[in-house]
This record gives sequence, C-alpha cells and structure tokens, in this order.
Amino acid sequence: MLRTVCRAGGALLKNSRRGVPVEWMAPAQQRWVSSNPMNTMILFVPQQEAWVVERMGRFHRILEPGLNVLIPVLDKIRYVQSLKEIVIDVPEQSAVSLDNVTLQIDGVLYLRIMDPFKASYGVEDPEYAVTQLAQTNMRSELGKLTLDKVFRERECLNANIVTSINQAADEWGIRCLRYEIKDIHVPPRVKESMHMQVEAERKKRATVLESEGSREAAINVAEGQKQSQILASEGQKAEQINMAAGEASAVLAKAEAKAKAIRLLSDALTRQNGNAAASLSIAEQYVAAFSNLAKESNTILLPSNTGDISSMVTQAMGIYSTLAKQTVNASEIRETEAQSAALEKPAENNPQPPQYS
Repeated sequence: MLRTVCRAGGALLKNSRRGVPVEWMAPAQQRWVSSNPMNTMILFVPQQEAWVVERMGRFHRILEPGLNVLIPVLDKIRYVQSLKEIVIDVPEQSAVSLDNVTLQIDGVLYLRIMDPFKASYGVEDPEYAVTQLAQTNMRSELGKLTLDKVFRERECLNANIVTSINQAADEWGIRCLRYEIKDIHVPPRVKESMHMQVEAERKKRATVLESEGSREAAINVAEGQKQSQILASEGQKAEQINMAAGEASAVLAKAEAKAKAIRLLSDALTRQNGNAAASLSIAEQYVAAFSNLAKESNTILLPSNTGDISSMVTQAMGIYSTLAKQTVNASEIRETEAQSAALEKPAENNPQPPQYS
C-alpha cells in the first residue's frame, strides 16, 4: 500500500511540474527555485534543497531532505530554495572614478542561502535584490578610487563589495561568499594616454638604468685608478726604503772596512820598521797622484819642490807623528782622570771620623 502511494505521489509531482506554464515563472527565479510541487501527503525532498511549507496560509515548517509526510489539504509547499552555491553574472554598468574617468565594469557574484525562511519571506526577488546591491556598492567603491588604484587594488575592491553586500543581505538569509570583477573597460582616449604613460615610464626606467650603469662604470674606473696610484706609491715607498737600507748597509760596510783597515794599519805601524813601511806607502801614493794630474781638470796646483819626494815623505811622517803624540797624550789624560775618579769614590763612601786633640 505504501509503495503504491509513493508511486502515485511521484507521478502527480511530475505531472504538476509539467503542467506549470513557463510564462508564469520569472527568468530571474529559475536559478533559485524550481516549480512548487503539489502536496501528495508523502514527499521526497532532494539533497541541498529546502521546501518551505505553509499550513492554512501561514508558515508551518521547512522540510528536510528525505521522506516527509504532509496533510494534503491544509499544508502547501510555498517556496523551494536551493542551498547550493549560486553564481550570478552582474551585468555591465558604468561607474565614475575619483579622477572623473567613466568606466564600464562587470563582475561575478558567488552567494549561498543560509536561512531559507528569511530568503523566502524577507525579500520578494533575492537574485534581483542582490544584483542591484552589488551594482550600487560597486559604483560607490569605484568612486572612492582613482583610475590607477582601480587596477592595482582589485582584491581590496572585491573585499569591500563583499563586506557591504553581507551587511545588507543578512536580513535576507543570504551570504555573499566572494565577488570578482571580470572586465574593466576604459574610454579609448584614456587607454591611449595609459599606453603613452606606460611607454614613458619604460623609457624613464631605461634612462635611469643607463645612467646608473654609467655612474657605476665611472666609479669602478675611478676606484681602479685610485688603487693603482696607491699601489704605485706603495711600490715607490718600498723602493726608496730598500734603496735607503742598501745605502745604509753600504755605508756601514765601508765604515767597517775602513775601521778594519785603520786597525790593521795601526797594528802594522806599531811593529818593527813600521815607519819605513808607512813612508813607502806614502811615496807610492805620491807617485800615483802625480800620474793622474791633468786628467780631470785643466787647473793644476803644484808645490814648489815637486821633484823632492823625500821631503814630501818626511813632511807627511811629521804630521803623522804629531797626530800620534796628540792621540797618546789624550789617552793618557783620560786614563789619569779615570784613576783619580776611582780613588775619590772610596773616600766619599767611607768618611774618616773627626780627630779631637
């Protein structure tokens, strides 16, 4: 019996849907609701649909998906609401930006019915109401932005429109999930000026990059020249230091050699026949000096007795003897002073006591 009633109810439901003229249904409501089914006492509600039931013209309850039983004459299915996410195309409209540029803009609205009761009794046509609300909020939000910011802040613009729609559509039981701007059309002259602006910006960036490259190249060249000059000066400094060290070493070597030669000469003179050897050396140097006369200059100063070698040697030896005596006297004086100083120090350290008579 129950199976027969269910089959009969399904047949009546199909016939009722076929019997409703298409002209009676508004085009805007075809997405939201299907044709209202007839009350066959036993009804099967599809998933993600909510059927609003009125009893004697007054709201009674909302049927859940699955099997439901109604009173045939008293209960009536007044609204059928879809709980799925609904996509609505917002038609193209004109809006004026903050800098007085007229734009043609359209979008897509994604929403869902959260409360079937409010969606059924809170507004007459939910789709039309939400579409108009989206258009008005879009115009108001675009009026707050300039043309450049409209393209750069599309995400912020979409978020503001969604927030405004949710604040107003809360009383209708509808929640806007997201809003996306599809196309933004600008006037042809504005588009040409935008292209010119982009081209000028690209040329500006190219010029700036080229100037920065030239500046970096000049800086690199100057830095290289600076480093080369520093290295060259350091090289010259090291060269001068090395030359000075070499000259100092040469002077020290010459001084040491000369001192050694003097010591050897003094040792030789103190030996037997040292004076005779010194006389021979002076005579040889005298002859060598006369052999080099008039080779370096035309002016020559000669002594009166150039041929008397013995007198020259005697004179040189006399000078040497005088210097030697002075050196010996000076050394003896220094030794005497040192001995007297050594004698005076013990007397100062050990004073004698006074004697009384």
